[in-house]
Amino acid sequence: MTTTLTKPPADAEPKPPKRSRGLKAARAGGQMHAGPVAYLILAVFTVVSLFPLVWTAIAASRDNQRLAQTPPPFWFGSGLFDKLELAWTDANLGEAFLNTTIVAGVSALTIVFLSTIAGFAFAKLKFRGRGALMLIVIGTMMVPPQLQVIPLYMMVAKLDWTDQLQAVILPSLVSAFGVFFMRQYLLQALPDEIIEAARVDGANSWRVVWHVVFPTARPAMAVLGMLMFVQTWNDFLWPFLVLTQTGNPTVQVAVAGLGRGYTPDQSLIMAGALLGTLPLLLVFAIFGKQIVGGIMQGAVKG
Repeated sequence: MTTTLTKPPADAEPKPPKRSRGLKAARAGGQMHAGPVAYLILAVFTVVSLFPLVWTAIAASRDNQRLAQTPPPFWFGSGLFDKLELAWTDANLGEAFLNTTIVAGVSALTIVFLSTIAGFAFAKLKFRGRGALMLIVIGTMMVPPQLQVIPLYMMVAKLDWTDQLQAVILPSLVSAFGVFFMRQYLLQALPDEIIEAARVDGANSWRVVWHVVFPTARPAMAVLGMLMFVQTWNDFLWPFLVLTQTGNPTVQVAVAGLGRGYTPDQSLIMAGALLGTLPLLLVFAIFGKQIVGGIMQGAVKG
């Protein structure tokens, strides 16, 4: 039995090659474009997120009589800048901004530095009792801050630090959340092989921290620094207890003294709250890109 092979005609079109899985994966991994529904959802979330800030500015531009009417105003009045100027001078916000910047800056830098070192120790160094100590650090996060007020105040009063900035700075120099945050990041982002290679090259622990840990942890350090700066800036209870509005107030303590009287001036209070929020918005507008980039870089490393 003979088999005859038939030749395809010369003018027949060749079949396109089958798409390989790699090509599919490459196309599937291409850049995705958002549709109109995605833009609509983002617009709604943006409006909802910005509404409290916009409403604060609107309320600061009106008076108590207009704010008490129904419906409330939904557009700016003519007295916004007058109220902002009055709140600035009445609450001595210039000194309050300087004090809060010092407190928040020192606290954020110290927390980032100490948390990175402690997080590296808990993540990569082997020593007796490491797990128990980490549990104790996490356990301190469960203690309500109100329970720490009385012993802290007794300590500050004994040191004669009342109405001084060190009374606010000292309790905020360390953070259990910061240690836990940096430990979790370094567990994934810092391979053990890099540390071993640095040890082989003769680097001691401090050189490993300075030349290996800090460059690797830079994205997480930026995020942690931003979180701690905002947290310290917005802290109210402890500064309100140890500082006075006429001595060394922070922003929140100074704003708390606005609009006092038989009938509080709500627009003046809103103006002070708006002034106290603007520096945080400015900081995030300047460093937001670096912070988001750090988060994405850390996600890729992890």
